[in-house]
Amino acid sequence: MESVTLDALDRRLIHALQLDGRLPFSRIAAALGVPERTVARRYHRLRSRLALRVVGLVDGRRTGMLDWIVRVRCAPEAVETLAVLLARREDTSWIAPLVGGTELTCVIRTPPPGDDGRRPFFEQLARTAGVREVGAACVLRPVAGVGGWAGRMDALGEAEQRLLLPPRPAPADPADPADPADPAEAVPVLSPADSALLRALSQDGRADLGRLASATGCSESTVRRRIGQLRDSGVLAFEVEIDPALFGYPIEALLWLDVPPAGLGAVAEALAGHQQVAFAALTTGPSSVFVMVECRSVSGLHAYVTDELAALHGITRIESAVTQRRTKRAGPLPAPLAEKRAGAPSGRAAAQ
Repeated sequence: MESVTLDALDRRLIHALQLDGRLPFSRIAAALGVPERTVARRYHRLRSRLALRVVGLVDGRRTGMLDWIVRVRCAPEAVETLAVLLARREDTSWIAPLVGGTELTCVIRTPPPGDDGRRPFFEQLARTAGVREVGAACVLRPVAGVGGWAGRMDALGEAEQRLLLPPRPAPADPADPADPADPAEAVPVLSPADSALLRALSQDGRADLGRLASATGCSESTVRRRIGQLRDSGVLAFEVEIDPALFGYPIEALLWLDVPPAGLGAVAEALAGHQQVAFAALTTGPSSVFVMVECRSVSGLHAYVTDELAALHGITRIESAVTQRRTKRAGPLPAPLAEKRAGAPSGRAAAQ
């Protein structure tokens, strides 16, 4: 990736896209007070340098799928190959080898457990060459970071945000038992055209209606209407992929917190207000809370753990690890990266 430095206008553009990844450049330009061609040029410059991407994400809870935070301990020589093999899969995201060279983490999306006649993904992964141990924690409920990391959403004032994003009915909380969108109550049926649309948006959340119509076999008006319906139901959301280091946060750490059930509510509420938290979720497994934090330095990470986390009642144990880099973020790998990594050392295929 070419060297990129963000200026104030870049940060305002990124904030605008995080509010709504499909906002027209004309509306962004009007709110920011700059020419439309300037906004378009800035966006395409960042995207062409692989510094910025808007991707469409599907909320697995609303489609009957499960998300798992997976930790894989493996031989040092297997880490890079395994990361590349996992990155090629459509059902993986947020892949990160950890500092130390013998472990990586990722998120995998699967159907609910059941006997479908195939070897489960986790069993296949455990049998992959070089893998020594696999741990998987099911995401029960995200509690922070849904809708964007706060660290990249402070460039626009309230008046500018109101110009960009008129009030819309908020999707009901999928964790609310009374919510009709709760997977326990109803799982929306996605048509083949819906699946094609979501796949195209996962590759480019700002793809124009013509491209999406070609991908789905539907008219542009149908595509526009269906995007709106999927967003309003909470099935579809848009995320801005960008390296936090460009905002001055080069240290990314993963934390596993042990919290007794009685303390989960208070800890979750506190994490949602922490500037450093990019994502947090309640999970199954030995630790009940998973947290991803972005920090300006190792000393900043130390201060966060010893000051802000230490002040929370209920946390009985903290395990932490620093990521080496991100092999894959939320969406499928961009074509240039996929082509580059296709030449990585090959080994026995992981979980194919």
